[in-house]
Amino acid sequence: MKNIIFFLLISICFTQFALAQQKEKHLKNLTQLTYGGDNAEAYFSFNNKMLSFQSNNKAWGLQCDQIFNLNIANASKDTSYKPPMISNGKGRTTCSYFMTNNKHILYASTHLGSADCPPETKVPGKYLWAVYSDFDIFVADLNGNIINQLTNSPGYDAEATVSPKGDKIVFTSTRSGDLELWTMKIDGSNQKQITTGLGYDGGAFFSPDGKQLVFRASRPQTEAEVIDYKELLSKGLIAPGNMEIYTCNVDGSNMKQITHLGKANWAPFFTPSGKKIIFSSNHHAAKGYDFQLYTINIDGTGLERITDESLFNAFPMFSPDGKKLVFSSNRNNHGTRDTNLFIADWVE
Repeated sequence: MKNIIFFLLISICFTQFALAQQKEKHLKNLTQLTYGGDNAEAYFSFNNKMLSFQSNNKAWGLQCDQIFNLNIANASKDTSYKPPMISNGKGRTTCSYFMTNNKHILYASTHLGSADCPPETKVPGKYLWAVYSDFDIFVADLNGNIINQLTNSPGYDAEATVSPKGDKIVFTSTRSGDLELWTMKIDGSNQKQITTGLGYDGGAFFSPDGKQLVFRASRPQTEAEVIDYKELLSKGLIAPGNMEIYTCNVDGSNMKQITHLGKANWAPFFTPSGKKIIFSSNHHAAKGYDFQLYTINIDGTGLERITDESLFNAFPMFSPDGKKLVFSSNRNNHGTRDTNLFIADWVE
């Protein structure tokens, strides 16, 4: 009897795995890269070999997010692998990205404001993101030495990413009074505001040819929504419950809203062809916390669901050679709240 039960359980597990693989048909050879804590915003080096990411893994002695450089080959074969930390361990960090030379990583940090982790602000009944005014953007080498500070304006400067052409950086800033997209040259000079609509514009990435941007945006419409948005922003907070995906040229022209799905559509990234966008969304969900990956054509047609496993899948990024997809997911966390990094071969 025990043998029968054992084989039934094995059969059920195998069937569930097969169904998962069948549903997630664009993901092959899925591999877990981190184990423990919240690991997010993992972005490839331009040589496809490394990932910069942020983690608050308590097992690594962290009190809040710090930046790490992960060797993909090492992490794929060693579950105990601990990547080297790039940030200096002071303040809170976010939004790292490799420079095109693969020798430097940019990231945002609050360490000039305080060496301590900034306090988290919580409002009962609301899910909020903090917009810390101490965030500035820095560039460090792979040993963690800061070699340049790219921003020094009052207010929030973060969410920076680098053009594949190696000539520009896009980032989000509150320096003009709202959360807008800005661009600058690779050395931090020639900083220009490129969006102006009221609401949060952020999480921008360049197209493969470096000519366009894709980003997430909130657009409060009613008087009550505008008041609520401005009041939260004055406290260094935003409510990310309603966001859609937009594209524009690098100078801000030709602005287009790509999704009209409702709820939270965010973490967009161009597919290798530049003809589609992959992003995370909970528009399908009865409850708010169920984020899956989707792709959509750049004209807003052809929506396709990519993931079906777990209740959180976000921060997708394709490798520069177009062969791999990395993303964050709370699958396989054994009932904890851990969010880990996963990498897979991309199948069209």
